Amino acid sequence: MKSALLLLLCSVLFFTSRGQFYLRGEIKDESNGLLPDVSIRLHSSGYLYHSGSSGAFGIPVPQSSDTLTLTAEGYQTLTLPVDAAQYQTIRLHQSFHPPALPPRGLMSMTKDWRASDRKGWTVGAETYSSLVENDFIPAARFPETGFAVTIDKASYSNIRRFLNMGSTIPPDAVRIEELLNYFNFGYMDPPGDSCFTLRSELSECPWNPGDRLLFLKVCARKLDPARIPAANLVFLIDVSGSMDLPNKLPLLKSAFSLLVNNLRAIDTVTIVTYGNSVGVWMPPTSGQDKKKILQAIDDLAPGGATPGEAGIRAAFRVAKSQMIKGGNNRVILATDGDFNEGETSEEELEKLVVEYKDWGIYLTCLGVGMGNYKDSKLEALAKKGNGNFAYLDDEQEAEKVLVQEFTQTVYAVADDAYLNIVFNPALVKDYRLIGFDNKVKVLSDSLSEIQGGEVGSGHSLLALFELTPAEGESMQTVSAGGSGGGPNVERPGAEKLAQVVLNYKLPHDTMERVTDYTCTDRLIAFRDLQPCYRFASSIALFGGLLKKSRDMRQADWKDAIEMAEQSKDPADGMEQEFIGLIEKARKIYGKSKRPKVQEDR
Repeated sequence: MKSALLLLLCSVLFFTSRGQFYLRGEIKDESNGLLPDVSIRLHSSGYLYHSGSSGAFGIPVPQSSDTLTLTAEGYQTLTLPVDAAQYQTIRLHQSFHPPALPPRGLMSMTKDWRASDRKGWTVGAETYSSLVENDFIPAARFPETGFAVTIDKASYSNIRRFLNMGSTIPPDAVRIEELLNYFNFGYMDPPGDSCFTLRSELSECPWNPGDRLLFLKVCARKLDPARIPAANLVFLIDVSGSMDLPNKLPLLKSAFSLLVNNLRAIDTVTIVTYGNSVGVWMPPTSGQDKKKILQAIDDLAPGGATPGEAGIRAAFRVAKSQMIKGGNNRVILATDGDFNEGETSEEELEKLVVEYKDWGIYLTCLGVGMGNYKDSKLEALAKKGNGNFAYLDDEQEAEKVLVQEFTQTVYAVADDAYLNIVFNPALVKDYRLIGFDNKVKVLSDSLSEIQGGEVGSGHSLLALFELTPAEGESMQTVSAGGSGGGPNVERPGAEKLAQVVLNYKLPHDTMERVTDYTCTDRLIAFRDLQPCYRFASSIALFGGLLKKSRDMRQADWKDAIEMAEQSKDPADGMEQEFIGLIEKARKIYGKSKRPKVQEDR
């Protein structure tokens, strides 16, 4: 009996001496966000472990005290002693000092000019940035103005969503420059090896007799399909519980499946999701393996909270780990924007995105849904992330953005693009830029400056200025076909109306480049303008009526419809759809009692 007890005691002592302890803890960043997929090396055994999708870990260790070495992309390696009897909360520090948040980015700016503030708009739980409509500016005192060149188009499809629902539209959801961006107004190839070509037209203003409209068209070069660089794409998809609606996650699954058809063998795709957890749903995969990518997309299912901040961090880390030098490195964030875990304020999320922007990784935002849609948040992320922004209201829009306009959406030909224009006070008394309205909070910041935009392959932008001629000046009117001289060409007998300088950088290049252009005062009657410019005028008027613009009170919905009908391309389904949207807006907003514009306009 004693021998048996002695044998049992020895066995207990032996196994106790070799028993295992369980070390538990979590890993966070400097802003208290949990870090998933951190490599954890246990010194006593040399084994490698990883933190889970929630940033937590549990590791069996052979002794009560041990040493860990932690590594993560973008963070400083950390080695520290640990005690298994204590729950570990470990913080990793970034391997670089993030830049201070740059001055808030203006969409447009007139030197030394400050506008008044006003309150913003919300619709239920949807949020929109508070905008201040651009004023008329006296050219004698403030001749120089400018705006960011962007390819965002989200406002158009979002407005379409409201009108198709029979609903009025919050004025701050109307961004006229994005309505114009939605259409292609006569693309022109840049000459030679230039990145941009510019063209201008001057005509009568159809809603303010006596004023003039200056049309300024900017066309970016198209990439040669055979020379399009390899892409490193990270699909960052919101799979939280709020995405469990037909116009949210199912629409995004359809959208990304359409995009997959454009991928090549040299392209790499990673899928990162956030919801119940944050993590890599599909590891980096060649674009050639479409079946695997499509299956991973099809398997997505909604559930859980919305830790958007952690998802963004994880996606950018993955994008950096797969970085293609000289390639197209881009995170495509798809969400309703309703983050509810981690950092949720626009300001803090902007800081986060700016950190990664300097790595050369672009950010495209795809917004979906209604009710809790955060337009203001996604717009801010896209602008700070040196990327672009679209809103998907249906599968047809997804096909337009990710298939028909794939190279415009995903491949940049210029960065930090902004345009300066200096008006001639001898010809122009006052001017106002139509669209490119600024946020109230940005205007109130004395350090604000124009933040240039990303321009995609083959994009055509059209900007409109309404001008009041200087007293005693009569801009020369020419007949149909007599305007539209080529880039940088002053027509004989014409005076300089304005001088334009387009500033930009090539992707992955720090050298600033410029393209110059001269706008002349040759005036063409509105009825003789090319149809695309007259159709653009109807779009600008449509946006102004939705915003209840103080500067378009002499026109009504009937004028917008007539203008669009008389200038539409019968073969263009998008233009026909737009006319239908004006009709819907007219019924929703009721008949206008404003005085009618002259018939010949």
